[in-house]
Amino acid sequence: MIKPIQFLVAGAALLACLAAGAQSVALQGMLGNKALLIVDGSAPRSVAPGDTHQGVKVVSTSGDQATLEINGKRHTLRVGDAPASVGGNVSSNRGSKIVLTAASGGHFLTQGAINGRAVQFMVDTGATLVGMGVSDAERLGLNYKTGQQGYAGTANGTVTAWHMTLASVRIGDVEVHNVEALVTPHPMPYILLGNSFLTRFQMKRDNDQMVLERRF
Repeated sequence: MIKPIQFLVAGAALLACLAAGAQSVALQGMLGNKALLIVDGSAPRSVAPGDTHQGVKVVSTSGDQATLEINGKRHTLRVGDAPASVGGNVSSNRGSKIVLTAASGGHFLTQGAINGRAVQFMVDTGATLVGMGVSDAERLGLNYKTGQQGYAGTANGTVTAWHMTLASVRIGDVEVHNVEALVTPHPMPYILLGNSFLTRFQMKRDNDQMVLERRF
């Protein structure tokens, strides 16, 4: 039986993670021509082109992207892109640990990817599966209608839903394969990161930080 999906709207937190062993830099958004950066988990800082914050220089900004110089190398981060892994020789799917910081309102948001396509997740420990609306599924090119059709209870009442399996779900350098998901007709502000992904990890929470360590 499919457990009812519930979701809450929260503020956006857009994340681009750098590989383990390198400096951690998150692009939270853009503020005018300034890049809103989080470096090694510090408080967000708006940094103008030409300025440097904790060793990270903003070379230029344009629209929803910023070009940064980190350890002498340039990297371009775009709001909405899948997390980038740069600096260090880490295989793309060997990561074992995810560290998330709560956004305003206490919700855990992170940028990630489904089948290699960029998405924004919100952690939902009350959702049985990864959950998304039809519009997100179509944007991701998912053939959801070939999945098992059933019904799910949502804030909009009982709706038709499709149960399917995602080839991969990725956050930072951590990638999980064959993750069950539920697609419902109504749009959602975020894709829900439910227990079909979360149960692959040991979860620890300390105030506004959540740590997911992969089970082996």
